[in-house]
Amino acid sequence: MSNVVIYTSSTCPYCTMTKEYLDKKGVSYEEKNISTDMSARQELMDMGHMGVPVTLIDGTEVVGFDTDKIDSLV
Repeated sequence: MSNVVIYTSSTCPYCTMTKEYLDKKGVSYEEKNISTDMSARQELMDMGHMGVPVTLIDGTEVVGFDTDKIDSLV
């Protein structure tokens, strides 16, 4: 099973779509909401990202709602 972390915000529709897609595929993940978790926000910025969703799958970054890339990694 893959190690999956998704950085989200409370108002991001693409974040919701990504979480729903992972749920549909039966992939468990850890969600880090940058709207409510300032340390998660800092982690995301330290990776060089300012927007969400950013999904880490076994350390590989998927930026945005990219089902093809998610499918290739899980």
